[in-house]
Amino acid sequence: MLEDKNKNQAKTPLSSLGEFGLINHLTQYFTLVQPSTVKGVGDDAAVLNYEDKQVVVSTDFLIEGVHFDLAYVPLKHLGYKAVVVNLSDIYAMNAEARQITVSLAVSNRFPLEAIEELYAGIQLACDYYKVDLIGGDTTSSTKGLLISVTAIGAADKKDLVYRNGAKKNDLIVVSGDIGAAYMGLQVLEREKQVFQANPQAQPELDQYTYLVQRQLKPEARKDIVSLLKELKVQPTSMIDISDGLSSELIHLCTQSKVGCNVYENKIPLDPQMISTCEEFNVDSTTLALSGGEDYELLFTIDTGDYLKIKGNPHLTVIGHMTEENEGMHLVTRGNQKVALTAQGWNALLKS
Repeated sequence: MLEDKNKNQAKTPLSSLGEFGLINHLTQYFTLVQPSTVKGVGDDAAVLNYEDKQVVVSTDFLIEGVHFDLAYVPLKHLGYKAVVVNLSDIYAMNAEARQITVSLAVSNRFPLEAIEELYAGIQLACDYYKVDLIGGDTTSSTKGLLISVTAIGAADKKDLVYRNGAKKNDLIVVSGDIGAAYMGLQVLEREKQVFQANPQAQPELDQYTYLVQRQLKPEARKDIVSLLKELKVQPTSMIDISDGLSSELIHLCTQSKVGCNVYENKIPLDPQMISTCEEFNVDSTTLALSGGEDYELLFTIDTGDYLKIKGNPHLTVIGHMTEENEGMHLVTRGNQKVALTAQGWNALLKS
């Protein structure tokens, strides 16, 4: 559906470079910016020096046909997103992301030029978030494209935030807005079906720009970590929203051994997301709770910190923690309590 700018250019088979030649070719323009990176790509292993910091590590897989569809996901966007979803996990620990490794399994249907596009997106993310690419691996695949990114970060021990620190009466806070990424996916899937029925059709995406961007090029909320430090707010628990607001709330409550009340009328929704939900005849609250891939930060704070964040345009208080035996609930606009369920992103896709 999206035009491949390289389709009229000569295609170089990956086999012409060999594994190490491919790695050297793809990483030749990456530069090291982190003082903690002693040795990056080019030896048997990378060397890092964190001195007295706590090291934070997270790994994710992205698999073609499961996590992305190349019918509408440009490879450059995919490379960028592959990095961002891992950095988001580091920021969810209230830590600073510093390095990444990238491993690929790729089939012979991808020429060198396609993988260069993928790495252009990876490099863009490295430059924007100021992280170093320090290693990885490449191998062949019979199942299309698989990407594994490991992100490494650091923090002072006192600054680290886990999922299990929330307590009764803590306020539940979310950054940004929720549900737009999943709605963007629905728009892209619809346009794919239109294209399959009529290959001459052009995608009509102008009125869905924000939603599509949230799906194809999400951003990790590094800025929120910095903002909380500036405000002198230490979250009591934190998680990033990758599988849906409801699922992540249940993770925080379960690991912190508390319940929660989340208020439907407080959940931040973008106007474009709301209007598109109406067009698709789906409930915006359901999508916000179960949609996923927002990569916003969900965290709890002590009630004493409320005035520090009150009125901040990047943060919204959506509820509070309760005693564990009170359960986990959504309080609807009609003031009815509904038990939260972790329907999750994959289940929503199949519904």
